Amino acid sequence: MQLKIVAAAAIALMAGTAFAQTPAASSAPKAAATAPAPKAVAAKPGKAPVARTAKSLDCSKQADAKHLHGKPRKSFMSTCKKA
Repeated sequence: MQLKIVAAAAIALMAGTAFAQTPAASSAPKAAATAPAPKAVAAKPGKAPVARTAKSLDCSKQADAKHLHGKPRKSFMSTCKKA
């Protein structure tokens, strides 16, 4: 009886790896790694993109370094750009 339980456990362990998937190999280089970051923020459809100022970009980098997102980031950006 114990032999059946051990055999069933071994089969279960080996079967789990048979269904594992590996990521598909891509021959194309990643666009994010090779393309430079855009300098303009996408605006609403029908409007031209707004160029970001150096102060805005600097404040954005500071917010990224502090890992700010959502309302805290918006508040930080507002006070940073006013300073």
